[in-house]
Amino acid sequence: MSDPQKPDKQKFADLGRPRRIWAVGAVHAEAGRLAAVHAAIAAEFRPGDRLVYLGNLIGRGEAVLDTLDEVLGFRRTLLARRGMAATDIVYLRGGQEEMWQKLLQLHFAPNPREVLDWMMRQGLAPTLAAYGGTVEQGMAAARGGTVALGRWTASLRNAMQGRDGHATLFSALRRAAYTGSPEAPEPGGVLLVNAGIDPSRPFGHQGDSFWWGAHGFARIDAPYGGFARVVRGYDPAGQGVRIGDVTATLDGGCGSGGPLVCGLIAPTGEVLELFQA
Repeated sequence: MSDPQKPDKQKFADLGRPRRIWAVGAVHAEAGRLAAVHAAIAAEFRPGDRLVYLGNLIGRGEAVLDTLDEVLGFRRTLLARRGMAATDIVYLRGGQEEMWQKLLQLHFAPNPREVLDWMMRQGLAPTLAAYGGTVEQGMAAARGGTVALGRWTASLRNAMQGRDGHATLFSALRRAAYTGSPEAPEPGGVLLVNAGIDPSRPFGHQGDSFWWGAHGFARIDAPYGGFARVVRGYDPAGQGVRIGDVTATLDGGCGSGGPLVCGLIAPTGEVLELFQA
């Protein structure tokens, strides 16, 4: 039987012992703001640092393809530096990335039209359009049955695979990243997530709480497991950047008129610096 506290290395990113962590909040396809944040990171990034994107790279904003291309281009820039490893850069799955992956499997849904309508209302429409799809096409395919819907989702998958690196990026998404260990007897590390966690459940049983568990995040009033602080990049309530005793929210409202926020974080969870673009 698996240990619910023991992390699955295929799902989670153990950041080891980083010098510092650069944590980028929800981007929501604001490519220009992301480029500005990347420029600031590039000027100060040092060997031993880690870079973690806290999910919701896509959604809401129109510049989906430019945003993903910017992410991949910056990855190549950092990896060209001496001492860098591919594992020093981590991408977390957010609600938007989860919906896109589910959209590509829509032909398996028992109620595809209702699911598609809900996803569009949650901000996925620009991502669908970026890969050449429309809601009307999806609804028509859903009315045509499983085979027609399968052809439509296959066309979207092919469009994604036609963009260099995009499919690989989506396949590399992790559920959470951390320093220390969820099994540590005393809290000392930091846990980085998209939107939240359920503090009543052990680490290995969080499931999709990392991107849908914002309500649980608000209940965190003490260190969770072996982590001194839980940091998230997206707050669906839109209450802005907040730094508490054991939590931190790095969401300035990017994609909804606000800035993109990046936090420089110590491996113990201390927020060393915040900047925005």
